[in-house]
Parts: sequence; structure tokens; C-alpha cells
Amino acid sequence: MANRPSKTFLFLQGPHGPYFAMLAEALRRRGHGALRININGGDKIDWPDDATDYRGTFRNWPLFFDDFIVAHGVTDLILYGDCRPYHASAHSMARLRDLRVHVVEEGYIRPDFLTLQPDGVNGNSTLPLDPQWYRDQARGLPPLGDDQPSIPSNFSARARNTMRNGVAALLLRPLFPFYRTHRPHSFMLESLSWARKLVMRRRDVQQSAEAWAKVEGKRYFTLPLQLNSDYQLRVHSPFGDMRAALRFVIKSFAHHAPADVLLVIKQHPLDSGLVNWDRQIRRLAAQYGVTERIFYLSDWDIAEVVEKAVGVVTVNSTVGTLALNSGKPVVVLGHAVYKVPGMVSVKGLDDFWAAPTPPDMALYSAFRQVLADRCLIRGGLLSDEGLQMLVDNAADRLAPVKRPARRHLKLVPPKVSDFIASNSAP
Repeated sequence: MANRPSKTFLFLQGPHGPYFAMLAEALRRRGHGALRININGGDKIDWPDDATDYRGTFRNWPLFFDDFIVAHGVTDLILYGDCRPYHASAHSMARLRDLRVHVVEEGYIRPDFLTLQPDGVNGNSTLPLDPQWYRDQARGLPPLGDDQPSIPSNFSARARNTMRNGVAALLLRPLFPFYRTHRPHSFMLESLSWARKLVMRRRDVQQSAEAWAKVEGKRYFTLPLQLNSDYQLRVHSPFGDMRAALRFVIKSFAHHAPADVLLVIKQHPLDSGLVNWDRQIRRLAAQYGVTERIFYLSDWDIAEVVEKAVGVVTVNSTVGTLALNSGKPVVVLGHAVYKVPGMVSVKGLDDFWAAPTPPDMALYSAFRQVLADRCLIRGGLLSDEGLQMLVDNAADRLAPVKRPARRHLKLVPPKVSDFIASNSAP
């Protein structure tokens, strides 16, 4: 019997696009195995190599997964997010078999980073919330390197990858008859809503500009909306969806915020527009008597909004770390990896409005150093350069190469264009 590779990585669903396939090829080049289970048609279009299609029911998924990892000698599981039903189940089964689990997510610190963390991310993170632990762990670690050049990104790449994945899931649905998406709405409904949003974008920008003109130069707090499909909101907060969180924040603002401050609510840039947030906000503002003090921005630069804010209110959005980068007071309503006392407010929301406490920036610097060392990889999903950086850095983290003392060994990942060319939609 041939010897198995030292590690065998099993990939489940990844970010839309070629990233997981590229990373798998890089790991194979280092002498390791890389396998894939496709759960829907979108998975097939993102993975050009041989894979196993799971076409059974969710009820039978745990036993199928367990049989697979045992039969193939899987040592490591890699997945994008750990709260989707299939992923949560696989994560638990993998731990029963003592597999190493690596969870990929959008970067805790943005832009230019992706999270690659052992065990779990965000609400499932095993990192402690003890401030002194971060101070101790950061000793001897290099600074994060904020002077590095920004990584190119192109939003159209995300749109293109998402569309290819969604269309493939629709066309190949007969092959996966029992699959149900983890998202609250269908791909078709979201696509129609995106089309409408693109048509109305000029109007939205104009309305946002008018609202911003009334806010700029005044004291305001900001609330960045999260997607209703965001599992960090659905699983790792008390609200369940953004509507409940929105009502909670507006009610608290109306009853406890000083009369001279405003509240600016910013739509998530990837919100498809299925929820009319403008209408929801106006209704709640009228209900609590703060119509003249609340403003909604559907299309505006969140960095500018945060930079000029008095403080930031968030459930557990990564906008929280954007605010901490700028030294802004932050209050977190759900669970977040950055909910460390001293970095974010330990007061409740009602008290935060009157006395927002700035973060301890030395503590936040230590926190960022530890994140970079333990669970961040530099790169980006929205450009060839960014993807290849992610592949290199993730491969180094997952399967470091023992380099010869006097010889520099460089492993070159396959080009993004090679995957896209060999993996066009049917």
C-alpha cells in the first residue's frame, strides 16, 4: 500500500471563486493530500478537480462525513465559516475524530487580511477576552506593519464569482435535490433585488449625500447595519436578525442619548435591498420621537462615517475593529473576538451614549499583534495579487516548508486565470 501524505486536508464550502481550489493545489505541491466534498452546484463550479458530491439529506450528513474522513485518512478540515448547518455538523464530527479544524472567514481586521483560525472564529473563537493575556502574548511579536501597501481589490470580482456560483447552484440543483441554502432568501430573489438596487444606485447616492450634508460637522454616533444572513448576528447575538437589533438601538438612543447628538445608520455594502431599511428606520424613529435626530445612509464610505463619529455601536460587525483603528469608542451588543474590556466599552448601551470611553490603544495594538500571529493572513479575495498572497500565506500557516539552510525554496501557486479558464460555467 502506498504511503499516505503526512497531512490530508478536506475542504468544504469556501468563498465564492477559486481561492480554495488554488490553496488545495499549493498544499498538494508541498506533498500533502487535498480533498473536497461538494454540497451544491456552486461548489462544483468553484472546484475544477475531482471531488465527492454529497447528494443525500442533511439528516444523513453527519454519518456520511464521518465515513468519509475515516476512509480517506483526513487529518485537517478547512471550511469557510463555522455556523452554516453543514459546517457546524462537520466541525463537531471532526473534533470527535481529533482532526485539526481551520476556519476561514472575512478578516477580523480589514482590509488586506483574511481570518484563518484554528478551532473556530468570532463567537466560536477560543481566544480569551482577558486584556492581560494579550499584553503578555504580544511581547516579542513584530508590529503588524501598517505601512505596507494596500492590496488591490475589485468589487466586480466578488459580484462575478457570486453570480457564477449562484447560477451553477440553480442549473445543477437536480444533482443535489436535498440541499437547502443557509441564506434566508433564494439566489433568484436576491439577484432580482440586486438588479433593482443597481438601477436605483444614483438615487441612493444622492439621498445619502443629502443626509450626510445635514450630519457632517455635528456630533453623532453611528450604527453599521449587518446582513440578516450574517451568522454572527443570527447565532452570536441575542437579536436573531438586524430588525430586532435596530429597534433595540433606536429605543435606547431615544431614551438615553444626550439631546444634542445624532445617530447615523449605515447600510451594509453587500445588502441586496430586500429589506427597506429606510422605511424601517423612519417608522422606528417616529415611534420613539427622534425623527429629526436619526439619519440613514444607504451608500456612503463607512470609513469616513466612522472617522468623524463620536462613537460606534455594533452588534459584532468587523466595523468595530475599523473604529478601534481610529481610536473611536465602541460598544458591542453581541459576542465578538474583539470584545475585550479596555478595548471596547464595558458599560451597557444606555450609559454609552452619555460617556463613550476611548479604547486603550496600547492594548489594541497588542491585540492586533496576537491576531496577526495566530489567525490572520495577509491578502485579499478580490484581485489576482491578493489571492496569490492568500494562497502563499495560508499554505505557510497550514503546512510550513522546512527550507534548506543555504537555499531559498519558493513555491509558486497556480495562476488565478488558470482556474477560471478551466472552470467556466456550463
